[in-house]
Amino acid sequence: MSFQENKMLIMPAVDIKNGKCVQLVQGKPGSEMVQIENPEKVAKQWEDIGAETVHVIDLDGTIHGNNSFPVIKNILKELSVPIQLGGGIRSVEYAKQLLDLDIERLIIGTMGIEHPETIEELSNEYGSDRIMISLDSKDNKVVIKGWQEKIDKSPSELSQEFKNRGAGSILFTNVDVEGLLGGFYTDPVRELKDSVDIPIVYSGGVTNIEDIKKLNETGVEGIVIGSALYKNKIDLKEALKYQNRK
Repeated sequence: MSFQENKMLIMPAVDIKNGKCVQLVQGKPGSEMVQIENPEKVAKQWEDIGAETVHVIDLDGTIHGNNSFPVIKNILKELSVPIQLGGGIRSVEYAKQLLDLDIERLIIGTMGIEHPETIEELSNEYGSDRIMISLDSKDNKVVIKGWQEKIDKSPSELSQEFKNRGAGSILFTNVDVEGLLGGFYTDPVRELKDSVDIPIVYSGGVTNIEDIKKLNETGVEGIVIGSALYKNKIDLKEALKYQNRK
């Protein structure tokens, strides 16, 4: 679903690893706190509750370089709502293969940051609305390659460049708090919002309904919620009530 003025999309996360839906702590392999069979059924459950977009991450692609293409196709078959997809997209050819499947938005991280011209190419061919740059942050510096390598620029410093390259939106993940179920800071979110005028989706540390209210006030266009849903700290139906701005 495209971003709309006065609306903040609530997006349940479905992370795929070894054919299962998982939740890792700070993206570290072996830290699974959740493992559920049939990711496509999990995604369908979120749709049935009312999610208008599902956020899918291919951890096999991110961590091992082996994509979960068959599982992604199964999720697309199962759902009638759009998905935004990222994880392990290391070539323009694979990106195009995914976009040709009718992925609503493709999230590109490492490839886009190391080769910004790829964002331009994909945006020119498929439209900027379908290309999202992932600016993942640790200690306020962007991290790439599955959050293993840090570069010496903050998300705010990179945001305008990628807008100029054709990215239609930004996924901002705060790795410092991701998966810890301990809340987050709004200052980095506000700083990024102030730096660029394209939609921003926030991910990391969203733990309760109060966190959703706080993010609504920052003006972000979307929130990804993962662990808090799977650990029953947030009820999706309740969270969806906060999609519309006050």
